[in-house]
Amino acid sequence: MIYDRFQQEAIDHINNGHSVIVSAPTGAGKTAIAEHIITDSIEKNIGVIYTAPIKALSNQKFRDFQAKYGDKIGILTGDVSLNAFAPVLIMTTEIFRNKVLDEPDSLKKYSWIIFDEIHYIDNPERGTVWEESLIFLPKHMNLLGLSATIPNIKEFASWIESIHNKPVKTVIEEKRPVPLHFFFQAGNEVADKIDHFRRLRFAKPNKLYGLINYLRSKEDLPCIYFVFGRRRAEELAEDLANFNFLTGPERTEITNMYQELCERFDLKSDRTAQNLYQLIQNGIAYHHAGMLPTLKEVIERLFTSRLLKVIFTTETFALGINMPSRSVIFDELRKFYGRYVRNLKTRDFYQMAGRAGRRGIDDEGFVYCRINLNRITLDEVRRVIYGKPEEVKSQLNTSYATILNLYEKYQDDLFKIYPLSLHYFQSRKNEQKEALRLIDAKLKLLKECGYIANNSLTQKGIFAKSIYGYELILSELYDQQIMEQLDEFGLGVVAVAAVFEPRKNQRLPSSLSKNTRSIKRTCEEIYEDIKHKEERYRIYPFSKLPYFHMSTAMEAWLRGTTFDKTLRFSDTDEGEVVRYFRMSVQILREIAEAKVTSYLLKDKIKETIRVINRDVVDAEKQLREG
Repeated sequence: MIYDRFQQEAIDHINNGHSVIVSAPTGAGKTAIAEHIITDSIEKNIGVIYTAPIKALSNQKFRDFQAKYGDKIGILTGDVSLNAFAPVLIMTTEIFRNKVLDEPDSLKKYSWIIFDEIHYIDNPERGTVWEESLIFLPKHMNLLGLSATIPNIKEFASWIESIHNKPVKTVIEEKRPVPLHFFFQAGNEVADKIDHFRRLRFAKPNKLYGLINYLRSKEDLPCIYFVFGRRRAEELAEDLANFNFLTGPERTEITNMYQELCERFDLKSDRTAQNLYQLIQNGIAYHHAGMLPTLKEVIERLFTSRLLKVIFTTETFALGINMPSRSVIFDELRKFYGRYVRNLKTRDFYQMAGRAGRRGIDDEGFVYCRINLNRITLDEVRRVIYGKPEEVKSQLNTSYATILNLYEKYQDDLFKIYPLSLHYFQSRKNEQKEALRLIDAKLKLLKECGYIANNSLTQKGIFAKSIYGYELILSELYDQQIMEQLDEFGLGVVAVAAVFEPRKNQRLPSSLSKNTRSIKRTCEEIYEDIKHKEERYRIYPFSKLPYFHMSTAMEAWLRGTTFDKTLRFSDTDEGEVVRYFRMSVQILREIAEAKVTSYLLKDKIKETIRVINRDVVDAEKQLREG
């Protein structure tokens, strides 16, 4: 195989036994470097772990690699465990972090760890997981980090070198194999220069039809149209419903393919699948997290067949999933970041824009930005597109479970761990001081609440160290013997309440069952006590409050109700219902695997998981049938 310059450079470092971090644009061909490690390791009988930031990407990599390497590939994501002792194991980064802290001996046979999308260490909600994984990386493992373009890659590599005392090579590629050409729509005009619009005094509203006709006339289809809202994706697809992008034979082919896939994945009666039917016949679709995972997979397969010409999708479609297109359209250049709407980060823009231009098919990719001059200035547009990508910054926020795992090994010496962090490496003295104070505050709270006594973990502490993210509320339920008393319905309700995050203004069901009301009362009393202690210790963010919005739906599902009927008990999107049910299974597994969990509770959890993890919720079934 003939490699590009940067691919060959990375492979040479790997062959010389070095860890490597690669920074290259989306679509540049970073996966080829990972495949070199996998192929070489299989030949040498060396184990490899491949981590991905989201389960959808883990699943896709499992399918791709399994097609190439057969039974040498396994997957472990919390709700999926297939061929879990394979020499090449794909997992989410959370699973890897948990193994590093809880069961490091299980990693002895793996010599390489591949972190796909390693710049995710910058993610405010989950970046801590990457940082902890890198801090505690076993000494015998080399790493390959694959990243979108980041300007401070050398600083990042220097940090890893400083804590592991071995060289980490950096490979930087700034050019894309398929260059991007930018176009803009403002005032319902299309131009390839931003300054073209400076003369506009009164801007007419942008029309979707006009832009799509422009792409069609230039033969710039297929296109991925990125939007920052699920409903918006559906509405825009419906707005385009009168367009037909397909020839007669193409229409027949895509219709047959869609019907066959819907039958295979048992989607014939799904309302969203039926709504999509007319759009699919015209070469149009939408794709977002509110859809059933199986339906999203059907849409992805149609897209890779090249029969779909326009797909309206949210940004997760850009994250590593290998779905390139001739063109990309941005609905706007502003999105919701945690608490408020702001202009897109340059790095996020190129993560999505990088889906334009299919290597080996297109000479260049086309990126169309729709600009509303009432919401963003032309200078701000220029900054988003032509600015320097943002540096990767630590988002360290050490969890209670991590502190308990570290205390078990190091006792009060755990404070010596913080100076190994990227946060310490990048931060000023006052930020370092505050981070240490926060770790100390969490440790004091854990001691006060009986997770640690006489310099060792108590039963409650041993339980909590396995439950990342929901430690305190679930551990208090365990410690007060409440969990032991719950039946399968109660366990399901507690699990889904722990993981569920309501949308803004989303309301509780009007009638909760007596059982759920009792559990809710108990959880809220426990939570208030936890929050009061966290306020006293100035610990932030606070532990997550359990939300009981999906309790009625969970109880219906546990009674054996069909999925369609279960949806009537919740105003949550069907894809989200599946996701929260799968997350419930994962948290129940973590509880069952805690060393101090009684056999009685393990048996009840096993039965609860069996009933939850069926039909459309069963992620393994989707992979097996896929």
